[in-house]
Amino acid sequence: MERPAAAAATPEQQQQPSPPALAPRQTCLASLLSRVRGKLCTWHIVKTLALGQMLSLFICGTAVTSQYLAERFQVNTPMLQSFINYCLLLLAYTTTLACRKDGDSLLKILKEKWWKYIVLGLVDVEANYAIVKAYQYTTLTSVQLLDCFGIPVLMALSWFFLRARYKLIHFLAVAVCLLGVGTMVGADILAGRQEGEGSNVVIGDILVLLGASLYAISNVSEEYIVKNLSRVEFLGMVGLFGTVISALQLGILEHKDIANIQWNWKIVLLFLAFALCMFGLYSFMPIVIRVTSATSVNLGILTADLYSLFFGLFLFEYKFSVLYLLSFVVIMVGFILYCSTPTRTAEAASSSLPLTASIGFDNLALKIEENHLDPAADSPAQHDGEESGAEGSLATELSAL
Repeated sequence: MERPAAAAATPEQQQQPSPPALAPRQTCLASLLSRVRGKLCTWHIVKTLALGQMLSLFICGTAVTSQYLAERFQVNTPMLQSFINYCLLLLAYTTTLACRKDGDSLLKILKEKWWKYIVLGLVDVEANYAIVKAYQYTTLTSVQLLDCFGIPVLMALSWFFLRARYKLIHFLAVAVCLLGVGTMVGADILAGRQEGEGSNVVIGDILVLLGASLYAISNVSEEYIVKNLSRVEFLGMVGLFGTVISALQLGILEHKDIANIQWNWKIVLLFLAFALCMFGLYSFMPIVIRVTSATSVNLGILTADLYSLFFGLFLFEYKFSVLYLLSFVVIMVGFILYCSTPTRTAEAASSSLPLTASIGFDNLALKIEENHLDPAADSPAQHDGEESGAEGSLATELSAL
């Protein structure tokens, strides 16, 4: 009578051949991998990554054409190049505002907010000029390092004025991105590209810090305008006042340099290529900021210098270093980490930011779609600060071009 009992116990023992302690560990590991995959492998991150690199390519185009003009033809006219871009914005977007008869027309905007856009135009023009001018006084290494000063300034401005609230992972992601920039600078030092100091390093470093801070102010203003008013309004006003301010500064500072240019078809093509890249950058950046945020955009375009270096391998005979690829990977990792966790908006945002009488023609369809899809869209400060309205906004903004 004992043998059947023994025989019945043997199959139960065979059903558990592995130690029971391994199952919980495997389950936890699988759950962790699933969480990481769910946070990193999303359409929002892929879209943000692709859009950021498109902006980097536009910046790369402006850098390469400027350097080619300076090294091959001894043409150093940054204000003239910016003036052409502002003229294109004036023709494309300011005229669009002028053709509007109702709502957000050009005359109405000028009547209500003219002095604000004069300040914004001045900030944008001087930011471009300060960074380019700094190359004449300091080293490329200093420019690359100090230009990152704009990111913490941008985050601070977003915290106070846009009520953005960051988590620990966002600060960690920014640190990783800055580590990638440091790796890139280390590669420059090994390749000897830090050589060639200007006449006054202190002045150059101050110009870089000033330019980075002005860029941060411009980007925060841009984010608020394109998300609350209109992309066309921002570009039209920057084009109008940027053209006037850059024309005055051009006549004062660069009239002799322009008179000394030996014009030929190559120089004309380089000026045209620079203007088209800058125009594409200005036209496309509000769309990307509308989908993401100014901070994530500035982290994404840190790779622009690397693209310029890769082009420089063929055009300017730069020395290649594996550290360039490593820095690209590190920056991308930091950027993905930043986008993996959305920021949030403080509950006081609805009361501290001024309400607008109009949401802008080019954002009207997007607002209607968001309110239709989400009945709780009007509830204060419970949405993601960067992802709110992301679905469908890219197609809406592209159609507005």
